[in-house]
Amino acid sequence: MTMDIHQLIEFITNHAMLALALVVILAMLVGGELRQRLGGVRDIGPQDATRMLNHDNAIMIDMRNEKDYRSGHIVNAVHAPDLDKNIGQLEKYRKQPLIVYCRSGHQSTGACRRLRKQGFEPVYNLKDGIQGWQRADLPLSKSR
Repeated sequence: MTMDIHQLIEFITNHAMLALALVVILAMLVGGELRQRLGGVRDIGPQDATRMLNHDNAIMIDMRNEKDYRSGHIVNAVHAPDLDKNIGQLEKYRKQPLIVYCRSGHQSTGACRRLRKQGFEPVYNLKDGIQGWQRADLPLSKSR
């Protein structure tokens, strides 16, 4: 079953809204990926984060709210829910690898960009955030 260009044009003409939705979704996916790559933010998975914690003296930065942080966070994570207010608290970690996380990994991507603009390097985003950490069956701490 082959489709020639005339059939494709006819389909697009008859289903303009569907074709437009496809173009918009593709543009959003490509744009998001480009923005992340050009912004210099690199995602790392829980296993790589664990390796960096153990061997590279990396610092975990938890940007979730107080309630979520208290319900369980990565051991020894620095709680910094508002980067603008907490930037001074992070100053002592400027030369160490920072791994930033939120609930799902989306908000922390923007935080990584802001930290890089402030001169922090290297900065990584924990892929899928604390949810990915939990799916990997890694431990959480409830201590302060």
